[in-house]
Amino acid sequence: MIGQLVYGETCRGTLNYVFGKEGMRILGYGNTFSQGISPKFFGSVLHFQGQRNATNNRYAHISLNLPHGEHLDDGTFLKISKEYMDNMGYGEQPYVVVRHTDTKHEHVHIVTTNVKEDGKVLGIFNSYRRNIATHQHLEKKYGLAPSPSPKTKQERQLPLYRLPELQFGMEATQGTKFYLQDVLNGINQKYKVRSFEELAKLVRPYHIELRTTKNETGRIGVAYGLNNQKGYRTRFINGSTVHRGLSGPKLQKVFDTHSKSKLLPMHRKRLLKQIETTYALFKTIRPHDLEEVLKEYQDIDIKLDKKEDTILGYTIYDKSRYVFRERELSPIIRMQNRLDIFSNGDRPTEIDTESKQFKLEIQKMIREAFRTSYLKSPKQDGLLSEHIRTKNLGDILTDLTASKNYLFLDRYIQNNRKVLFRETIKKQFPIVKERLYQLEIRKEKETLENKFKLIRDVLKKDVFNVGTKQGSVRLLFQSLGVKYHDNQLSFAQSHKHTVPVKLDKLPFPDAMESYVSSGFVRQNHLMLEMLTEQSSENSPKLTASAIFLPMIFPKLYEKMNAVYKKQYESVALGSYVKNAERMHTPFEKSAKDYIALFNAKGFYFVKGEEGFEVKSIYTDNKTSCPLPKRTSQYLGSIPDVTTTLKKQYPVINNLAEQGRNNLKNLWVGHLMERGMYDKVAFMLTNEKAYPNLHKEMVQHHMDNGLRKSIVEVSERRTSIQQNRLLRKGVYAVSALLGSSRKKSEEVYNGFKDEFTDWSKYKGRGLSI
Repeated sequence: MIGQLVYGETCRGTLNYVFGKEGMRILGYGNTFSQGISPKFFGSVLHFQGQRNATNNRYAHISLNLPHGEHLDDGTFLKISKEYMDNMGYGEQPYVVVRHTDTKHEHVHIVTTNVKEDGKVLGIFNSYRRNIATHQHLEKKYGLAPSPSPKTKQERQLPLYRLPELQFGMEATQGTKFYLQDVLNGINQKYKVRSFEELAKLVRPYHIELRTTKNETGRIGVAYGLNNQKGYRTRFINGSTVHRGLSGPKLQKVFDTHSKSKLLPMHRKRLLKQIETTYALFKTIRPHDLEEVLKEYQDIDIKLDKKEDTILGYTIYDKSRYVFRERELSPIIRMQNRLDIFSNGDRPTEIDTESKQFKLEIQKMIREAFRTSYLKSPKQDGLLSEHIRTKNLGDILTDLTASKNYLFLDRYIQNNRKVLFRETIKKQFPIVKERLYQLEIRKEKETLENKFKLIRDVLKKDVFNVGTKQGSVRLLFQSLGVKYHDNQLSFAQSHKHTVPVKLDKLPFPDAMESYVSSGFVRQNHLMLEMLTEQSSENSPKLTASAIFLPMIFPKLYEKMNAVYKKQYESVALGSYVKNAERMHTPFEKSAKDYIALFNAKGFYFVKGEEGFEVKSIYTDNKTSCPLPKRTSQYLGSIPDVTTTLKKQYPVINNLAEQGRNNLKNLWVGHLMERGMYDKVAFMLTNEKAYPNLHKEMVQHHMDNGLRKSIVEVSERRTSIQQNRLLRKGVYAVSALLGSSRKKSEEVYNGFKDEFTDWSKYKGRGLSI
């Protein structure tokens, strides 16, 4: 099911269309004193209530569309419509549900107002996101076939299934107007259009024609018409009649903004370089193969411009949402100007194995194979430079030949050049190996120096209450992936590089050099840079995993001084909330859901003087993080917000009473959201660590593959050898999670976190 929303300043035209369609059926009214009122009376009620506020978005026109072949009886469709309105925040507004039968897919129209009886405007924040979550929820609840619901506006598929037909009629207030709204709004959401000419080309596949005018003052007008080339054509309708945002002046303002963007030249330059690089790699390109070549090699989407059988050029649909003609980037990339590549008729597309670009691709492929093999190594012993030094071509050949780049090159190299391809790899291997080795040595030395400077600043500012007499400074060393020995600082897993540090003899236990996840080391490094004010706007941003640092380094964070601890907890809260909001999108049907989803994770909201703040059961009660203004307005739009906030505390208190105010419970839920079901399954079955996650989300992941993983891990327990191996890894995790076992160490082993999980490099990334 797909829900579409359009807001407007008037409702007369919408109601005329909804009630005037031949064969329409009124399924029911919402929040009217009777179900027996006339359409005319309802229109008067809606009109007068909407006029109580001067907002431009006074009225809402919603359509709920079923996929082809799906059927619902009137009663069920009305019930679904009422639930949709409740979840979207319109449950107490007057509305009408009307069923139309003029298209192949079943659908209803709902018309309502955003103005409440007291004249205030409903909080319609996050309506697009809530719309997606709501119709996905209703699909599941009522057993409807899932539709290709987009997760973002950019992914929105335009309504091809609503192509105009004769029964749409000739009036602007009829179906033509709403078809135009759907397509034109969708195009302008999906692309950053810069001219009416460009817009005309983008809407042509949807049988829409544009006509522009300019008066004496230079004011541009636009009108739209339909022509399906099958004998059906409408008169042209003024843009302002279709929708106020689709008038000539309004669109021209948008086009000017897109055309003047400071990023536009950068996008042109990037694309030009990518296309020139592609041309430099090939000896010949069959024109019809160019779409596939650019997509596979540079991830660029293009469409060939054809007139009958003649290819005139191509249009680029860039990831920046801009649309470019190839001649706009540069004349030198036009197919007509590159006859050295494109004039060979039916000659097959072939890579130029003598070109400089071919050698560069080989070198890039070898470098990536080195890094992939290092990430795949079970323990990642030593540094990358040491890994590179010890490997020969045979050691990385499997990763090299499985890479995307290798498969691409192999596909377009002629059979009689395959031997040369392999010989080039052999020839380039020692060259690349030495260059990469020297590069990594320089980077590693610089990294170690930076860690030394960071440690110096952390100690100078007393971020942690660690001293050298008892050797507790080792906790800081370990959290940054370094160790101290013989007055020298070095990486925890290598002695290759050192920095002199005179701390005399310290009582360090042997266990301090145990492996710690590189992902959490990076997060801790970024956090300490932030606390010591070494970070800048260009520094890498903290991720949701920052909140788990006390779980990974418990002994160190227990020694964090109060002032810095409050600062850390506030920043970590903000980082986690940003990630959680993205994860919640498919489940968040309303502002109440926003609160409920966070409550299940152990987070709760309080209303302060300047807006809402978020707190958690994992941090000090006095620690909070302010929510953005718009999010605060979103939560404030709940009619009974005070009551809703009070309902948080039984949920929060219950988690604490069950002993689930431990970060390990949040960690299991985090792994579950990231789709790492094998790790979650083992922690569930062996560690009895249950996720702090909303039951609806848990059920989603169970159906998505977690149930299967649990069964597999449970069966695997019958193997003593496998069980010991897995348990060894989980014991390390348990130690970090605050286990009371005597043998626990402050290490992270066995299960690699999401930062070091190499499987994602092989196309087996996150499942959600």
